[in-house]
Amino acid sequence: MTLKIENGSWQDLKKYAKPIREEVFIQEQNIAEVDEWDELDEVSIHFIAFEDEKAVATARLLSNNSIGRVAVLEICRGKNIGFRLMAEIIQFAKENQRQFLQLSAQVYAVSFYEKLGFKIEGSDYLDCGIPHIDMKMDLN
Repeated sequence: MTLKIENGSWQDLKKYAKPIREEVFIQEQNIAEVDEWDELDEVSIHFIAFEDEKAVATARLLSNNSIGRVAVLEICRGKNIGFRLMAEIIQFAKENQRQFLQLSAQVYAVSFYEKLGFKIEGSDYLDCGIPHIDMKMDLN
């Protein structure tokens, strides 16, 4: 398996990111399209993981240091792809002098983000009917 991660604008990468998010969030998790697609895509840096040249995972980084829309296709879970994608985003943030990263984790994924160095902030809440909790990582 060859894994390559690219980053760029929504205009450049939406043809890869959109099908992944549709499959993971809209089809698997039953999130309404109106909740999935927002104006933040246009102003975010998008990351795509390619396994043997097929787009299999995505995430976005906003200017306020929030990571969101992290999704890995079901057939590719358990292959360390999500971890490598997140590591790439963390490295990108460090190289661009970001002071911290934050995200709203689905509660079932908390241990995944903790392994990367994120820490829980606050208590859980529902977002689109799914339990979430805020997490943060200081990059200093």
